[in-house]
Amino acid sequence: MTDPVLARAQAGDSDAFAELTNPYRRELHVHCYRILGSFQDAEDLLQETLLSAWQALDRFDGRSLRAWLYRIATNRCLNYLRDTSRRPKVTTALNSGSPFADAAPSDEPWWIEPYPDALIDAVEPGPEARYDARESIALSFVTGLQQLPTQQRAALVLRDVLGFSAAEVADMLDSTPASVNSALQRARTSLQSSRVPARVTLPRSPHEAEVVDRFVDAIQQGDLDNVVALLTDDARFTMPPEPFEFHGPLPIAQFFQQVAFWGEDVKMVQTRANNDPAFGYYRKDPNADVYRASGIFVLTISEDQISSMTRFGDKSLFACFGLPRTIPHPHQP
Repeated sequence: MTDPVLARAQAGDSDAFAELTNPYRRELHVHCYRILGSFQDAEDLLQETLLSAWQALDRFDGRSLRAWLYRIATNRCLNYLRDTSRRPKVTTALNSGSPFADAAPSDEPWWIEPYPDALIDAVEPGPEARYDARESIALSFVTGLQQLPTQQRAALVLRDVLGFSAAEVADMLDSTPASVNSALQRARTSLQSSRVPARVTLPRSPHEAEVVDRFVDAIQQGDLDNVVALLTDDARFTMPPEPFEFHGPLPIAQFFQQVAFWGEDVKMVQTRANNDPAFGYYRKDPNADVYRASGIFVLTISEDQISSMTRFGDKSLFACFGLPRTIPHPHQP
């Protein structure tokens, strides 16, 4: 028997189409994010996916709307990647006084962006999934996906993250189960040296909260010694889209000491990204009684220390996290 809502949607009822697709919007957005690595690109591709689905709804066979939508979303993302240059941005030569002068080159994809926890819906993966929900949205995992060829990336996400069968993935990618399994094995091999830490603190635990509070206090008070004490010996600090990174507590501390904002009046507003603690970072405006958005930090906590920090300087991301662009200074009446 034909689903009456589907029948209405296929007859051109846009409200019925929204009723059909709204339950899948958030998980499709996360799917596009994993493939693309960019929250804002994922937003664009989700809209393209829904438009394509609306235009092709008369050809939907009625079997599995979710799988059909994932097929469209995956192929829209792959087409986007084929049509768009993802080469790192050209940078100018550094002078000896630059705070990046002692940095190491970074292979972090310049387009990587954080994903707000508030927009992540719990999705039950299929029985063949190999990653749990926290692992598969971790910033390090999504970054690792960006290093894979596009077909391998799609195969791994569809099989190991979402748990679709090889036959279902082959249908989505217009391929064969043998080709999907071959791409999957190559992708798994490439991710064996993933940056996802082996020792992580349980999210939203009192232990994590203690580390986060100490970090916020140290930053807001300009206490460099306490920042250093919180970092693991192999801590890593990256700043997409900048093609530089720092390794180890002292190089990170030296960079912080050189940048203009260190020691200023700053404000940190807690949020969460990619199932990790994150912050909106605000600097005091010297000409007004407000703090202005400066960047978003995402931390990875390993036991009682911070193993990685990523700073995103794109201020448009604040809206994605529901954070304001300015905060009143406490002296403001």
